[in-house]
Amino acid sequence: MRQDTRRFAIAVALAATSITVSTALAADLMSLRGSIGIEEEIAAPPIAPDVNDDQRQMRNYPEQPPVIPHQIRDYQITLNANKCLTCHSRQFTAQSQAPMISITHFMDRDGQILASVTPRRYFCTQCHVPQADVEPLVDNKFQDIDSLIGAERGGGTP
Repeated sequence: MRQDTRRFAIAVALAATSITVSTALAADLMSLRGSIGIEEEIAAPPIAPDVNDDQRQMRNYPEQPPVIPHQIRDYQITLNANKCLTCHSRQFTAQSQAPMISITHFMDRDGQILASVTPRRYFCTQCHVPQADVEPLVDNKFQDIDSLIGAERGGGTP
């Protein structure tokens, strides 16, 4: 019985501490809505323009899917059609000058190479996304692996 009482007291103390900490943190946070209350209805902001410069972006980590450096609004990607493949498939890259999709997109689950894009890699926007030309909503202190390794070695990138 004594241990049950002790456990209960610890649980109450932890709950009180977490409420105090979360209240203190919440006081410092500003909603993305600004000073507008949740009960007020406001107009949605306009959709930001996509980056449309066709410049390849550096990847932040190994195996990161490349981002899409152009707008894809109104691109059809369905069971019957994939607009992305009109530029990025093997037979069209010479004319389009677009990078060919990775060989991994032709591999089935067992690692066998297929003649065409495997169904599990057919819907491009499951992994690849366009970038919007906007200011970040929150601070981001992400550092890619090369920066971390360079800082560890004394400042330079490997």
